[in-house]
Amino acid sequence: MKIAQVAPLWESVPPRCYGGTERIVSYLTEELVRLGHEVTLFATADSVTNAKLEPICPKPLRHLSDYWCREARIMLQLERVFGTKAERFDILHSHIDFMGFPFARRCGTPVVTTLHGRLDLPELSEVYQEFPEMPVVSISNAQRRPLAWINWQDTVHHGLPRDLYTFHPGPGKYLAFLGRISPEKGPEQAITIAKKTGMPIRIAAKVDTADREYFTAVVEPLLDHPLVEYVGEITDKEKNDFLGGAYALICPYDWPEPFGIVLIEALACGTPVLAYRRGSIPEVISHGTTGIICDNLTEMTQCVESVSQIDRSDCRKSFEQRFTVQRMVQDYLKVYARLLEGGNLLPTTDIAGALNRASHEPKTARGR
Repeated sequence: MKIAQVAPLWESVPPRCYGGTERIVSYLTEELVRLGHEVTLFATADSVTNAKLEPICPKPLRHLSDYWCREARIMLQLERVFGTKAERFDILHSHIDFMGFPFARRCGTPVVTTLHGRLDLPELSEVYQEFPEMPVVSISNAQRRPLAWINWQDTVHHGLPRDLYTFHPGPGKYLAFLGRISPEKGPEQAITIAKKTGMPIRIAAKVDTADREYFTAVVEPLLDHPLVEYVGEITDKEKNDFLGGAYALICPYDWPEPFGIVLIEALACGTPVLAYRRGSIPEVISHGTTGIICDNLTEMTQCVESVSQIDRSDCRKSFEQRFTVQRMVQDYLKVYARLLEGGNLLPTTDIAGALNRASHEPKTARGR
């Protein structure tokens, strides 16, 4: 099959450090190539891939400070993917959300778009009403809730290469916070929990320009404490030891998390997850088996001790059974095949049932 993968241009594929969508695009692309498909990746010129690379800009847009108009490169990508080169492919797989919809509508090649972000923003509804025929894939069942009526084809959970991270059987002695410093991720709550429980916390996270003021005003003053270590952005190689050596990954997120790649990165290392009941969390984490799902700061603080009851081998087993790149790619290949057959499918998963089950997960840890 001739497949185009269309990546966002804000990071390389794979990203050097932070960049969830670009990381998933990389895993998907490389596994498709390994399976013998003819794949072309539309991405930044410094991307690294075994597919054919169609470079759009020399470096990630967020690093091109001398570009006055970053939208120019995005427009160039849209035209090359959906216009002049579309007929070369059997299917186009877009990861740039609704940006490609006006072009995809006029494209003769089948297009499917994976939506990677949050969908509860009020301004999104009118956009998706304008493009009701666009086939889309969700990364969790919970992600669909605000726009349950759009043309969902399937839910495909993210997956990682099986050998990307190694299993760490022994529990660590610190809490780990990994990802991005922003209000919705709750790093200040993670620090509060560490201080209240007396457990060290290590924070490996990037600070976007948009969140710099929040970091300076709210988070930075909390870093001057003997229990708190801020290590900044880290690479995939560094994640293995960072997550594997942790007692638990702590995720006090205060937003409808669409998926959370860091959750399955932790599971791959055998590290349990301590998280709020938000968005996809109950879909990804099995309460009492691979982590503990809480509803507020007080409950999460009380549940830190209970993490020791979780068998780290169950975390790794959950990763291997549910969140490998091999499973993810097979799910996408089924979507591709059905679209090529002319189908515009209803969801194949029991979305309503899954959401109902997630909302009724038990709220206490196993054995408590």
